[in-house]
This record gives sequence, C-alpha cells and structure tokens, in this order.
Amino acid sequence: MGIKLGLVGLGSFGTVFAPLFASHPLVDSVILCDAEPDRIENNLKNPAVAAKTVGKVLSLDEICKSDCDAVAVITQPSLHAPQCIQVLESGKYVYSAVPVISLPDDNEILDWCGKIIDTVKRTGMEYMLGETTIYRPQTMFCRRMAKEGLFGNFVYAEAEYAHDLDSGCSLREVSQQRSTGKIGEKLAEFYRPYRERGCKSHPMSYPTHSVSGVVDVMRSKPVSVSAIGYRNANDDPYFRNYDFSNIVAFFRMDNGCSFRVAEMREISANIGLQGEDFRIFGTRGSYSMNEWRNNGRTAPTPEKKPNVPTRYTDEQMRDPLPPEVAAAFRAALNIKDGDSDFVPSGHGGSHPYLVHEFVSAVYERRRPKISIWDAATYMAMGAAAHQSAQKDGEIVKVADFGKVWD
Repeated sequence: MGIKLGLVGLGSFGTVFAPLFASHPLVDSVILCDAEPDRIENNLKNPAVAAKTVGKVLSLDEICKSDCDAVAVITQPSLHAPQCIQVLESGKYVYSAVPVISLPDDNEILDWCGKIIDTVKRTGMEYMLGETTIYRPQTMFCRRMAKEGLFGNFVYAEAEYAHDLDSGCSLREVSQQRSTGKIGEKLAEFYRPYRERGCKSHPMSYPTHSVSGVVDVMRSKPVSVSAIGYRNANDDPYFRNYDFSNIVAFFRMDNGCSFRVAEMREISANIGLQGEDFRIFGTRGSYSMNEWRNNGRTAPTPEKKPNVPTRYTDEQMRDPLPPEVAAAFRAALNIKDGDSDFVPSGHGGSHPYLVHEFVSAVYERRRPKISIWDAATYMAMGAAAHQSAQKDGEIVKVADFGKVWD
C-alpha cells in the first residue's frame, strides 16, 4: 500500500511537478489544492494526474484536515515557511519549493528556519527542501567522488548563480506573474510593512542554487564570510527595493576549504560555469565543468603525479533512477514507446529525483535528503553574506543551527 499525497499550489511550477508526484509508483492517490479552481481543472487535463486524483480543495486548511500522509507546497515563496509549519503541525511530512521563505528581512528568514526545526523536532514529522542543484548530474558525480575519498582534502571551491533580470527566464516576467491571481494580488500589501521599515531585497536571500551543491558534496559547514555587493547604477525600476543587484561572497568552511559564491541578477552573460554548476578542487582530485582530474597522489612522493583529465556527459554523471520509477515517469510525460529511454528533465534533470526522494522518504518514514538543517544552512549563508556586504566586506560569522550532518 502506497501513500496519499496533497499537492498545494498548481501554478506554472506546480503544474510541472504534479504529473511526477502523481505517477510515482509509491503514490496511491493525490488531492489537488489551489485557491483558484481553474488551475485545478487545468491539471486534471493530464491523464497521469487525473488517474490518481481523489479530491479537490481550495485551501491549505482543508488539506491539513485530510488524511494525506504528506503535502508538497509549491506556492508563493513568501508563504512557504508558515505553510510548511502548518502541514507539519497537522501530522504530515512536507516538501517545500525553494527557498525556505523569501522575505526582505534576513533575521526573520533565520527565525523561520529555527521555527521549522523546532516543529520538526516536536512533531516527529519531516521537512524536505526541493533544491534542484542537489540532484543535478554534476552534484551526483561529485558526491560519489567525495564518498570514495577521491578529492583528497578539499582546498577551494566556487559556485555562482548568474540569473540576469532580462534573461530567457525573465525575472521581470516572473515578478509580474507572481503579482497576479488571488494570492499574488495581496503581495504588495504583504511587503508594505517591510518597505516602511527600510528592508531591502537582495540576491543572497535566495542562495540555494549556488551554495547547496558544494556544501552537500563536501558535507562541510560555513564558519564565516566576507562579501562585496554591487548596487544597480541606472535606476532600473526592478531594483527599486533592492539593496544590491549582485553579491560576491568568500566563505571559510569548517573543513579548511575556501568557497567563493556569486549571486548575480544584473550581468550580461555568464561565460564558463552555466546554470547551477560549480568547481571543486582537492589535493588529489578536482572537478570543473563536466571534467574530472586526478593526480593519483595518496602520499608524499618524489615522483611526478600529473593530472589525468576525463570528460563526462550529464548522462554518465547521473545516478540511475529505479527502473519502475523511470518507467512511470516516462509514461506520465507521454514519451512514446518508440522514443529514447527516459531522460530526466527540469533544472538539469533534477525534478524526477526530488520527487522520488521525497515520496520514498514518506513511504519509508525516514528523514529525506535536503532536510531543514541543510536548508537552514543555505539560508544562513545568504543572510551572513548580505550582512557582510552591507558592512563593506567585514567578516561575519554564519549562523549555526546545530545539526551534525547525517
């Protein structure tokens, strides 16, 4: 017997995930939830979703009163944390779209992280953040190399998320879309008190795409950071309520590694690292842009140890999904029998893996990967980097939520 799952938030992003959640072999049934009935009906046009839908509701309260085992929350970013706490309090596991919460107040963001941790501890329920970088093929590959000790000691890493406001996925358009509909229309009023207090948005309030991959591979915590910010200089109205449009931070990790992170929203193009990729350098092996280099050095020796480069495709780096799960996803996405084998898609192929990990964790009643302690660490890094940038690069300690890595 499988699980019953609630899907909350069926806008453009939720609609991408709905057929994956619904079609997973361990999911017996789903309840669809959105404040706008039209969105529910639109998702029911997908056969994979319709086949397992046993209920339609218009509020999170109704979902929490239901007999669901777990709930996936893919709503407005400013609502994530309180909604997830409500789900946990109702005795259900919860999956949250990224980030943990989006607010122009760093201290409040960290407070919400602490509240979720307390709720997880008290209820015994579990939280998972849907951070895509964790299941990109590059991260999977580097996790395996790290587990085998092939990096040696970590020395230096760098990651960046260059998402210009006018890129293919236009941040202007995303902002406009989020301000529409029953929930979106309330956003301006929601943010008004923050603006009156002088709170400013910044790119490090959403640092998960850049910091998570390296932190997950190294399983190391950030200790302190020095950061420099760039302020928009042409009075672009998009950045009217932004403190900085770009921030570059330099973290000291507790394993002795130095880690540079750049979150950029005003940059013409990113040349080199693309998407949510990163570079990691160790004393023995290093990774950069789908290339692995290893010098084979395990101990001091007078002999030369030249690096041997090996290039990999995404498919070669990716972990396999269980065959029955891949087959179910393949059918849900309407891939015909004559087509190629199932190739994961969505943010570097991460979407199916996120769904599989959460559903499996619910079914097995265990802590999922990307727990609230992981998520809180990512958010703490962004908050500390912003604080440092506000102080012109002053070294700032990163908040530690006290969890030892699993």
